[in-house]
Amino acid sequence: MTVTSEKGALQAAILRPDELPSVDRGGGNRTIPLVTRATGSDQMLTGMTMIGPGSAIPWHFHNCEETVLVLEGEGFAEIGEDVHPVRARDVSWIPRNMPHRFRNAAKDKPLKIFWVYASVDATRTMVETSETHPVSAEHARKST
Repeated sequence: MTVTSEKGALQAAILRPDELPSVDRGGGNRTIPLVTRATGSDQMLTGMTMIGPGSAIPWHFHNCEETVLVLEGEGFAEIGEDVHPVRARDVSWIPRNMPHRFRNAAKDKPLKIFWVYASVDATRTMVETSETHPVSAEHARKST
C-alpha cells in the first residue's frame, strides 16, 4: 500500500535486522539502525543495540523521550540516580534530558535492546564531555 503525504508517496517497510549493517559503538557494543529518515520516517527513530559482555553504554541523555525494550540477556538500566535490574521483555520509559545508560551484567553473552526515540531528530549528549550530536550521525560511521 502506498500513502501519499505532503512529501510524496510513502511505502511501508519490513526490516530484517540480521540482513542490515551494524555500527561499532566501541567496547564490544554494536547498533543496527532500523526506522530512520532513510526508511521514510519523519517522526520516530528506532534501532537495536547489542551491549557486549561486561560492557555498558556511556552515560548520556536525549532531547526527546526514549523507550527501551530488552530483547535478550540481563543487565541494569541506570536512570538518573536509580539502578534497575532488567531482563528480556522489560521496558523502560526515559524522559527527555534524563541521564541514563544500560549495562550488561553477563560476562559471556550480549544484552540486546530495542530502542525508540520520540523524534527522528533525537540527539545524544554525553554526560562526561557535554558533547551533543544527532543520534542519526552515529549510524553513518563504522558500519559493517
